Amino acid sequence: MKVIHTSDWHLGQKFLTKDRIEEHQKALDWLIDIVRQEHADVMLISGDIFDNNNPPNYARNMFYQFLHQMQSTSCRHIVITGGNHDSPSMLNAPKDILRYLQVHIVGEATENPEDELIPLYNEHGELIAVVAAIPFLRDSNLRNAFVGQLVEERSNQIRQGIIRHYELMADTCAPFIASGVPILAMGHLYATGAQSSDKQDNIYVGNIENIEAGQFPKVFDYIALGHIHRHQAIGGLEHIRYCGSLIPLSFSETRDQKGVYSINFEGRTITDINFHEAPLFRRLKTIRGSQEAIEQAVKAFAERHQDELKPWLDIIVEVDAPVPLLDQTLRDNLRDLPIEILKVRLAYPGNPHQLTDDDTRLPDLRPMDVFLKKCETLTLTPEQLEQLTATFLELLEWQQQKETNL
Repeated sequence: MKVIHTSDWHLGQKFLTKDRIEEHQKALDWLIDIVRQEHADVMLISGDIFDNNNPPNYARNMFYQFLHQMQSTSCRHIVITGGNHDSPSMLNAPKDILRYLQVHIVGEATENPEDELIPLYNEHGELIAVVAAIPFLRDSNLRNAFVGQLVEERSNQIRQGIIRHYELMADTCAPFIASGVPILAMGHLYATGAQSSDKQDNIYVGNIENIEAGQFPKVFDYIALGHIHRHQAIGGLEHIRYCGSLIPLSFSETRDQKGVYSINFEGRTITDINFHEAPLFRRLKTIRGSQEAIEQAVKAFAERHQDELKPWLDIIVEVDAPVPLLDQTLRDNLRDLPIEILKVRLAYPGNPHQLTDDDTRLPDLRPMDVFLKKCETLTLTPEQLEQLTATFLELLEWQQQKETNL
C-alpha cells in the first residue's frame, strides 16, 4: 500500500495584497500528477487546508475541484483533518456527502473517539489501513480553565491533554492490530524539536512545543503531522514526520524544499519513504544592500529568472538616514523588469536589526502580531506579558469559535 502525506495548503492566502491562486492551482495540479505517478492508494491531508476560517469562494472551489479530479486517480481514500486555520464547521459541512466518494473529513475533535477512527477498505471490501484522524486539538478540548490558574499549569494541562488524546486513539485502534494492516495517525501541532523557517502560530498557551516524539504511542506505524511548513522527521524517528507546505508561504520559507511524502508499506512495515519536491511556481526573494547594489542585484536576478509567474521581491535598503521617495525611485528604476516589488524597507547601520516597514497594513498582520506590537508600548514584566498573552490566546480562540458557529 502507498500513502501520500500532505498538509498546510493554506488555500485563499493573501500575501500582503496579492492572492496565490495561480501558484496554488499549479501546486494542486502537480500533486495530482504525483498521485498518478506513484499509484497511491491513500492520501492524508493533515490540516490547514485553508488559510482562514472564512476562505474566499475561489479557494473553496479549488478544494472541491481537487477532490473531484482525485476521483480519476488510483487513490481510493482521502482523509482530511482540520488545522488551527480551518473552520471545523465549514470542513465538516459536506462530510456526509463526500464520504460516498471515499473522502473522510474530521474537522474537530468530539467526545467520541470513534469519530476519529477511519478504517479504509479496498474495492473488494478488504481492510487495507486504519487511520486515527486526529485534527487540531483546540484549547477547549484539552483543559478546563480556572480563574487564577498559572500559565505553566495551563500549558501542562494542554500537553497532558494532547498526550491523553493520542493514547485514547491508540487504545481505539488496538483491536485492529491483529489484522496486520498499517495503523496511521494524523496530527496538527508543534512537536518538540521541529525546525521552522518562519514563526508558526503559537497555537496553545505557554510553550510552543506540544508533544515529544517519544510520547506518541508505539502502535502507530506512521504519524502524518501538519502545522510546521518545513518537511522533516521528528526526534530521530523516521515514521513521525512533517511534510511541510506545498508552496512557500512567506519570504523566510524560500530556501525550503516544498513537496509531499510518499510512504510504502508491506503489511505494517514501512519499506521506503520518499520526498517529492514540488516545482517552484513563483520565486520569492529578499534582496538587501545599498540602493545601487540592490538595483544591480535585481537586474541580475531578473536576467537569470524569466519565469512564467513574476517573482515577488522584498527589498531592504541600507541607508544612513531616511531618503525621500526612495520607495518610488526604486520602483521607477526597475519598472521594466519582469519582477514585482512587494515591499521596500529601510535598515540603518546603527541598528541593523531594526527595519522600517512602511508597506505593512493592518489587514496584512495577524491578530497576534497586532497584540504584541501593542504590548511593546507597555511596561510589562515577563510574567505579566506571559499571563496577558495567555488571556489573549483564549479570547482569540473564543472569537474564532464564535465566527465558525455563525
